Amino acid sequence: MLAISLPPTKRYGCTMSFTSTLYLCPVLDLLLAKIPDDLQPEIRLGLQEALVNAAKHGNQLDPTKSIVVQFSITQDGYSWVISDQGKGFSSQCNCPDHSLEALPPDESENGRGFCLLHEIFDQVHWDQQKTQLRLCKQVKKRKRQLSLS
Repeated sequence: MLAISLPPTKRYGCTMSFTSTLYLCPVLDLLLAKIPDDLQPEIRLGLQEALVNAAKHGNQLDPTKSIVVQFSITQDGYSWVISDQGKGFSSQCNCPDHSLEALPPDESENGRGFCLLHEIFDQVHWDQQKTQLRLCKQVKKRKRQLSLS
């Protein structure tokens, strides 16, 4: 089940909740609907990684547990807050320089997602319990082109 609520303000934002699942295509499509086409592939990868982590590692794929995503657009960019009902985790990100060279090897079972999140998003923050993740993507302000005619 998927639930969505839209606030009655000029600033765009929505909250959706869904049961733990790895079938994320419809959720990702909704979360990317307001994102410019050129940013969608990269952001889709990052959001998919975060949502899979919430469902698989956070909620242990328990269909009685939910994932909640709050999405908002401001003049500075986009942000997502992803919450699960898990117990949190204790591992730290091993990506201090936030570069793809710091990715664990392909055969590694864990750790690649953290590095990808730091590579894709400008801000990656977990709450103290590590059951809520905030991701931000800043929008670069476009300079106006001046006509010299």
